[in-house]
Amino acid sequence: MHYGAERIGVTVLPTSVGNTERQIDLMQDLGATAIACTPSYLLHIGEVAEKMGVNIQKDTKLRTGILGAEPWTEGMRARMEEWLGIKAFDIYGTSELSGPMFTECSEQKGVHIWSDLALVEVIDPNSGEPLEPGERGELTITILQKEALSMIRYRIGDISVLDDEVCACGRTHPRIQRIQGRVDDMLIIRGINVFPSQIEYALMAIPDVGQHFQIVVDRKGALDDLLVRFELNKEAFSNKINDLMLIRQNVEHRLRISLNVNVDVELLEPGSLPRFEGKSKKVIDRRAL
Repeated sequence: MHYGAERIGVTVLPTSVGNTERQIDLMQDLGATAIACTPSYLLHIGEVAEKMGVNIQKDTKLRTGILGAEPWTEGMRARMEEWLGIKAFDIYGTSELSGPMFTECSEQKGVHIWSDLALVEVIDPNSGEPLEPGERGELTITILQKEALSMIRYRIGDISVLDDEVCACGRTHPRIQRIQGRVDDMLIIRGINVFPSQIEYALMAIPDVGQHFQIVVDRKGALDDLLVRFELNKEAFSNKINDLMLIRQNVEHRLRISLNVNVDVELLEPGSLPRFEGKSKKVIDRRAL
């Protein structure tokens, strides 16, 4: 990683996670222009910076975010770019693949898979049969240049869509679309398949909703119960009951249309939900307790 960075004239500063205030200080002092982390941690950095009186857009040189290790939606990308003044790029990899290997180009229309390094298929997670480009299924990767640990049709467990069209950037490598969740992350609510990414997609389309939410699944008697707790934007937070009721009704309606299942919602003031420095934990499934 350092060798490749040196070849393109980049200095890498590994800071790990934690001590977020110090990281913001380093970002300012050293003129950092790019950051690689999880989307949820970059959101946390933005919130901590505001509390410190630091405006990421005006007080730092940060212009690029290389974000991965957890699912995030286009709606979250749009909010992050507008709020922090950066270009946010999706990156993909796993521990078995030796970490992040593939990323988006400047078009931001899917993660390019270098086809001289890896053969990617999308398969039906139940039958294992390959699916056509454009169909959603489980990612399977064959590494073509790995010698010490051969990987042939390795089932990653991530849900995505394969795109074999030539990208507008001119590259002919196939692309995978944004990771929509994992096979084992799928929630079955009253017989309906629900992915956390579907909930995030619906919430991020509502301006009154903040960046942070939590999904709580419980069982009441014989029926599953789905609760979505979300923070309001600072501008939308109000002590007027009628305003809050209208927001709640709107969110319930959007989620019901998106998921095809009834959802209870809980409105929270900004800063109420826990923040994570690593991968976020958005789902609490109490049915297994």
